[in-house]
Amino acid sequence: MLLSEIKKKALNLAKGLELVDFGFALPYTWILVEGPEGKALGVAMTLPEEVQRYTNSISEPSIKAFIERANSLNVIERTLGIAAVNAVSQYHLDVSDLPDVDVVELVEGFSEVAVIGNMPPVVRALREKGVKTFVFERNPKLWDRETLSDALEYILLPEVEAVIVSGSALVNGTLEMILDRAKKAKLIVLTGPTSQIHSELVKGTRITHLAAMKVIDLERALLGLKLGSFRGFEKGNRKYVVEVC
Repeated sequence: MLLSEIKKKALNLAKGLELVDFGFALPYTWILVEGPEGKALGVAMTLPEEVQRYTNSISEPSIKAFIERANSLNVIERTLGIAAVNAVSQYHLDVSDLPDVDVVELVEGFSEVAVIGNMPPVVRALREKGVKTFVFERNPKLWDRETLSDALEYILLPEVEAVIVSGSALVNGTLEMILDRAKKAKLIVLTGPTSQIHSELVKGTRITHLAAMKVIDLERALLGLKLGSFRGFEKGNRKYVVEVC
């Protein structure tokens, strides 16, 4: 399974790193790690609508313990696991030479795009460009009149050539199905803060690009997360796009 493979690779990246702090919180769960080269922060979108039981089998928090739960059926454990995977990924990622481009620019030349996870700014920009856009969303609170249930991904994705996927698909466990169903897709972009995963961890998965955020101002980003503020977190970041070779 995809998350199992990501977990194995991430455990190798975690060698030599120590857990500094963490929080299961809204809007993002976060993990702070430290190594010889400094600190790095990884996040994963918290999906309260997915939480069934507020339990956790982790008794002694550590980077390894969190990453080991990246494929857990318990969404709290899985969220912490993905945040830990992202934290160790960010520690090893240098974005200084990576382009800061909008994800919409990546789909130039495609007439139809599937957007998985309702991202209003992205959807609006695509439609303003005249791109036929299918928007899929699992959370009914994020639906609008033109949003489709994520249940329809199974039917419609095989015909689409470009797909923009919210990184939260890692958290809710749907990414593997999306990649499997998007059989004709020539472009598959994992985007948003939760897509901070290192490109080496998703090689061979058909993901073509990662469009995420690198924390540059650690203190500012951490304060925003602790205050439950996405904008506060975002101000400490730099957007980047990396091609998965």
